[in-house]
Order: sequence, then C-alpha cells, then structure tokens
Amino acid sequence: MSDSSGKLKLGALVALVVGSMIGGGIFSLPQNMAASAGVGAVLIGWAITAVGMLTLAFVFQTLANRKPDLDGGVYAYAKAGFGDYMGFSSAWGYWISAWLGNVGYFVLLFSTLGYFFPIFGEGNTPAAVIGASVLLWAVHFLVLRGIKEAAFINLVTTVAKVVPLVLFALICVFAFRLDIFTADIWATGTPELGSVMNQVRNMMLVTVWVFIGIEGASIFSSRAEKRADVGKATVIGFITVLLFLVLVNVLSLGVMTQPELAKLQNPSMAAVLEHVVGHWGAVLISVGLIISLLGALLSWVLLCAEIMFAAAKDHTMPEFLRRENANQVPANALWLTNAMVQIFLVITLFSASTYLSLIYLATSMILVPYLWSAAYGFLLAMRGETYEQAARERSKDLLIGAIALIYAIWLLYAGGMKYLLLSALLYAPGVILFAKAKREIGQPIFTNVEKLIFAAVVIGALVAAYGLYDGFLTL
Repeated sequence: MSDSSGKLKLGALVALVVGSMIGGGIFSLPQNMAASAGVGAVLIGWAITAVGMLTLAFVFQTLANRKPDLDGGVYAYAKAGFGDYMGFSSAWGYWISAWLGNVGYFVLLFSTLGYFFPIFGEGNTPAAVIGASVLLWAVHFLVLRGIKEAAFINLVTTVAKVVPLVLFALICVFAFRLDIFTADIWATGTPELGSVMNQVRNMMLVTVWVFIGIEGASIFSSRAEKRADVGKATVIGFITVLLFLVLVNVLSLGVMTQPELAKLQNPSMAAVLEHVVGHWGAVLISVGLIISLLGALLSWVLLCAEIMFAAAKDHTMPEFLRRENANQVPANALWLTNAMVQIFLVITLFSASTYLSLIYLATSMILVPYLWSAAYGFLLAMRGETYEQAARERSKDLLIGAIALIYAIWLLYAGGMKYLLLSALLYAPGVILFAKAKREIGQPIFTNVEKLIFAAVVIGALVAAYGLYDGFLTL
C-alpha cells in the first residue's frame, strides 16, 4: 500500500478503534457489571478503568509519535523494549486474544438471532455453528479483497451501531430514577458479591474486555496516511467509547435494580430498554447488536491478520505468514486465523459456559501485551530516549507511563491466578513458530534471560494442564 490512495485516513483509523472496541461487550454490560458489583463499586471501578485506560491510550499515542519507525503496535513495542521472545509473545498473545474474542462474538451474534429464530438457541446449537461458519468464511473472502475496502465497510457499520446506543442513552436519561440508583449502593443486600474491593476486582476483566481494541490504530500504523493520525485516532476513539460505556452502565442501574439486572439474559441492554418502552426497545437493541457484531468481527479479522503479518515482516514469526495476495492482504495469516476460529466454533458445540469463559480468557491473553507496551513507554521516558530537547514532556510521560504500568500490573492481579495459568497454557505452544522463525534466519532461539522466562511459561502451562485434568481448574 505504497500509494497514498491506499492509505487509511484519520476517520478510517478512528472507526477501526471504535469499531473494534464497540462489539458485543457494551450490549451485555448492564448484566455483566451487575453480576459482579453494586453501584458504588461500579463507580469506583469505572474511575480506576478510565484513568488506567486513558494513560494506556496516551502511552500508545506517545509511542506512535516518538517511535514512528515501529510498525505493529503492541508487538513492536514489546520487541523493541524487551527483546525478540517478548515481542513474539506479545504478538502471539494478542493474536490468540483477538480470534478467541471473535469466537465469543459469533456465539453472541447467533444467541441474539436466537431471540428471533429459536433454532439458534444460546448461539452454540448445531444450526448456530453452521450459520457462524458460513458467515466466518464470507468475512474471510471479503477481507481477501483488500484492507481499504474492508476498512470502509467497517466505517459504515461503526456509524450504524452508534445510533441505537445514542437512542438508548437518551431514553434512559428520562427513565432514570435516583431512588433505584441509590437503593443499595454497596450491595449489602447481595452478600455473595463480597467486599467492595472484591466487587471492584471482579468487574475489572469485564471493563478491560469492553476496551480491547484501544490499540487498533497503532496495529495499522504502517497503513496510516499520516503517522500523527495514529495517536489522535487512539485518544478520540477511547474517549468516545468511554462515554458510551459509562452512560449505558450507570443509566441502567437507575432503571432497574442491581439484583434485577444481574438476572437478565444477554444482550441485557435489550431487556433494559424493553423494561422502559416495551417490545420494540428489545428489537432495536438486538438489531443494533447484530450490526455491531458484524462490524466488530470485520475489525478483528483485520487486526488478527495484521499483527501476524507485522511480526513475520521482521522475522519474529515464520516467513510463510509474510505472504500477501495481489490486494496486499496478508493471506496466509488470514487463513491461519480463521482456521483457528472455525476449530473453536466446533468446540463450542461441546462446551457449556461459552461466551463469558471465552471473554475472560481472551481478556487475560491481552493483559501481557498491554503490560509490555506500558513498560516500554515508561522505559523510554526513564532513559530520556527521544526526549533530548523536551524535559517537561519527559516528566509528564514518565508519570503517565508509571500509572499505565501500575494499572497493567493491577489488571494481572485482578484477573487472578486461574486466568494467568490458562494463559500460560496458550502461550507455551507458540514457541514452535518462534523457533521456526529463528531457524530461518540462522539465530539461536533464546538468549539466557529468555530461557528463564520460557521456563516459567512452561511451568505455568504444566500446572494449568494438570489443573484441567485434575479438575481444580475449569474453563
């Protein structure tokens, strides 16, 4: 995509960020949050998330501007700061997170269609899996036709999915009742939620899930018309989505009580609007969700292929993933991604607790790439690299990087040991591709430090495998 007509403008980059962040998560937010926390904890959790994610958005913006030579976002930052294996792990973890999320999206999409056509059930019936498979390969062949064309369709679906969200917010503002909102602020009536700290911790993985995609523009940095637009798109997209998320979550808690919301079936936004305006509200939200999921699927199929391609371009992934077709689309990376989605769609037929388990696992896989990006932003400011003439900016970026890093570490803690171990199980097999890439350029596989890190990953993976076998860990 060397000619400027093939490059992505600011609007397309913002749509990629918003489109990949607003998928299915926001439509299930009222129930997901109410099942984890009361009103007070929800407000505290959003405050922590807003500050943490905003600093992360600023880190992506700063790195896009200060390191314009690094293409591929989360992957490139981990590699530049912490070596080849960390770079590879970042790309691998991000890739797995992205396609696992897509499987979750397919399940939610057909579960929503089940509202109109009972044959699709909860999204994991044979009919739903066949429907999802047909749709998966339709998206696959659409993307093979060209990134720019797919990005344009993403722009259209992004606009279409924002309309029902705006309508929901406007209607719920008038239906909002302060007495419902303040009835049981600390959820003392539902002691099973635990302490306020526990509630805040439990809602953290849900908040991260709805923000995944914040790095969307930085992944496509090499295809942006102007490098400066990458950082702008990240911050504009983040603020837009944050506003929608908080409005949807907080307004719902003033329309129905927390225990009522916790019992709703997803997409719970549909039930909340139905509670206010009747049946057409549920239909409006369901249609909005279907459009939203189709757009998000497109965004994430693009992101999956792009991250593998970027890593293969500088020899961190094997050479076969570097092949582009005549439309400059990384075809092999796309085939590998969608083959994995297809396999896991079939697995959902035999697994009961699919959507939320997939979401939590996808979220935990992305925590490591976020951690390395935050750490690299902090490291640059600490070393003073690229800040030779900008002392004031350096101290500001040092503070932002420190907050983003603390937040990324807190997320690993909030995610809990279970998801950390399950992540290790998915990280470990990636070494096969890493070793192949290293052999292709005649380099030793690991440095001494990387050997220790890989040993820790293998131990974590073995514990997880034994845990799944023994039953003390469950998916």
